[in-house]
Amino acid sequence: MIEILRQRRFRRLFTAQVVALVGTGLLTVALGLLAYDLAGSDAGAVLGAALTIKMIAYVFVAPVISAVTDRVPRRIVLVGADSIRAAIALTLPFVTHTWQIYLLIFVLQAASATFTPAFQAVIPSILVDEDDYTKGLSLSRLAYDLESLLSPALAAAVLTVLTYNLLFVATAAGFIASASLVMTTALPRPIPTDRSVPLSRRIARGARFMFDRPVLRGLLAMNLAVGAATALVVVDSVVYVRDLLDGSTAGVALALGCYGGGSMVVALSVPRLLTRVTDRGLMLAGCALLPIGLLLGASIAALRPSPGPGWLILAVAWVTLGAGTSMVNTPSARLLRAQSTPDVRPAVFTAQFSLSHACFLLTYPLAGWVGASAGQLTAATALAVIATLAGTTAARVWPVDIPSRIEAVPAGRR
Repeated sequence: MIEILRQRRFRRLFTAQVVALVGTGLLTVALGLLAYDLAGSDAGAVLGAALTIKMIAYVFVAPVISAVTDRVPRRIVLVGADSIRAAIALTLPFVTHTWQIYLLIFVLQAASATFTPAFQAVIPSILVDEDDYTKGLSLSRLAYDLESLLSPALAAAVLTVLTYNLLFVATAAGFIASASLVMTTALPRPIPTDRSVPLSRRIARGARFMFDRPVLRGLLAMNLAVGAATALVVVDSVVYVRDLLDGSTAGVALALGCYGGGSMVVALSVPRLLTRVTDRGLMLAGCALLPIGLLLGASIAALRPSPGPGWLILAVAWVTLGAGTSMVNTPSARLLRAQSTPDVRPAVFTAQFSLSHACFLLTYPLAGWVGASAGQLTAATALAVIATLAGTTAARVWPVDIPSRIEAVPAGRR
C-alpha cells in the first residue's frame, strides 16, 4: 500500500492532508484549554456548542460553497480554505468572550467544509487506477485514525515546553504548510458547469444525484449506522470509563485507542479484502458489526460488571465499532467515484460530506441527552436499533444485483 506514495502528486496531497490533520488535532486541544480559561466549569457547554456549530457548518455551508465555487480552480479553493483556517487559528488566542469563539469556530469550520470535500473530489483524478485509488483511500483513513490517537500525545509533549496559546501558532503553521504543498501541486481544472441553472438547484445537485441512485441511497443509509456507532464512542466513552468502570482519564484514551485500533486494522486490510468481496458485501458486513458493538456497550450499562470483565467487554465493543465504521467509511469514496462522472463529482462528494455529518446532528444529541436523562443502557440500545434499521434499509435500497460501478448498472435501474 505504501508504494502508492511513489506517485508524486498524490504524495504531496497526502502529506498536505496529514499536516492539516495534525494542525486540527492540536487546535482541538488548544480550544479546550481556551474554553476552560474563559468559561471555567462551563467549558463543556462551550465545547458542546462549538461542536454543534461545526456540524451546522458541515451540513449547511458545504453545499453552498461547492455550488458557488464550482468554476474556481481547485488549487485556489484548497489554498484559500487553508489560508482562512490559518488566519482563524492565529486569531483565537486573542479572544476574550465566548461569543467570539463561536463566531471564529463557524468561520473555521466553514473553511474546513470547503476544503475536505474539494480535496476528496480531486483524488480520483490523481489516482485513476481503481486499485491505486483504493490504496489511497486506505492511507487516508489510516491518517485520520492516527491523528485522533497521536495528536493529544503530541499536544501534551508540546505543552511541557510551551504555553497552550502557542498550540494555535503550531496549528496555523500546519495549515500554511498544507497550503504550500497544494500550491506546488498540479491539479486538474474543474469542468465548467451550466450557470443558467438556478443556484438553489446547483446547491442540491449532489444530494439529488445520490437519492436518484440505489447504490448511493444505500450509502446514505449506511451513514446513519456509522453515525449511531460513532456517537456512542465520541459522546459516551468518558461516561463508560469514568462512571461505569471507575476508570481514569488515561482509561478514556485507552478506550478511544481500542476504537482507533479496530479502524486502522480494517483500513490496512481493505485493499486486500476488496479483491475477494464486493464493496456492498464488505460495507454491509460493517453495518452488521455496528449493532453488535453497540449492544455490547449496552450490556456494560445493564450488568455493571466488575472492572476486569467490564474492561474486556468495553475493549471488544470499541474495537468492533471501530472495525465496523472503517468497513463502511474506507470504501465509501469508491462508490462516489464509480457512480459519478467528473462534471458532477465535486457536488456528489460534497453531498456525501454534508449528509453524513447531518446524521451526527441526530445521533450525538441522542447519545448525550438520552444517556444523561434515561441512562446509558437506553441510549446504547436506541443507537443499536437505529444502526440495525439503517443497515437493513441499506441492504434493501441497494439490491444485490446492482453493482457499484455505474457503467455496469442495467438501464432503468439507476
